[in-house]
Amino acid sequence: MMQVTLTMKSRAKPFIPIEAEMIIPMNFIGNRELFVWEGNKKRRLEDIFTVRKEGNVNSPENIVVVLRGDTSRVKRVGEYMSSGTITIEGDIGMHCGNFMRGGNIAIHGNADGWLGREMRAGSIVCHGNAGDYCGSGYRGEKRGMRGGKIEVFGNAGDYLGEYLTGGEIHVHGNAGMFAGAEMRGGSLIIDGDVWIPGANMAKGTLVIRGRVYNMLPSFEKIEEKEGMMIYHGDVANKGKGEMIIKMSNEDNT
Repeated sequence: MMQVTLTMKSRAKPFIPIEAEMIIPMNFIGNRELFVWEGNKKRRLEDIFTVRKEGNVNSPENIVVVLRGDTSRVKRVGEYMSSGTITIEGDIGMHCGNFMRGGNIAIHGNADGWLGREMRAGSIVCHGNAGDYCGSGYRGEKRGMRGGKIEVFGNAGDYLGEYLTGGEIHVHGNAGMFAGAEMRGGSLIIDGDVWIPGANMAKGTLVIRGRVYNMLPSFEKIEEKEGMMIYHGDVANKGKGEMIIKMSNEDNT
């Protein structure tokens, strides 16, 4: 095994975002020079982080990358990652795990918007809250997450799983507005409350164990089973999705 520890250095302008799509395990094999963007300035990785390597391997699946310090403005970590592990000890910026194809990302703080955007495979676990558009497609994209799993132990923002096409998203807390909008497949599980879920969904399974506020009338109740109510919809779009809601938790007001 090899561990690469990246500790954020203090910056004169810490509010400036850092584009760091190169932070994936495979890029730390060997001694290649790596660069990130701080705003519109190209920086050496060592200008932004203190880098410490322990061990030496030739395979990315045996590499663990650990991010420490204030990484809340570091964006695109784990983009196109295919193997290995990334552990983020605090918060992380937008687009973490973009297009991820394998491996594991663990976030011990909060994640900003578009966590796991259009990911294909792999696992993301966020122990804090996730921002808007978790597991969704980017603006204008008609396919969101296509495989793998995202698990959020806190709350999620609006448009959770928009255009979800495959894989599984599980949020243990509440979600914002329009969770599962435009779903095309996959599974979305919300243990807490949600507002206006499943709008225009065509396929897939949406499970809500908390309260549903402002449920759309374009879902057709099919049956009650084991304390859950099962609906099909969104029938306004000839949708064949499945929404499963805990009985007595529906609120159409």
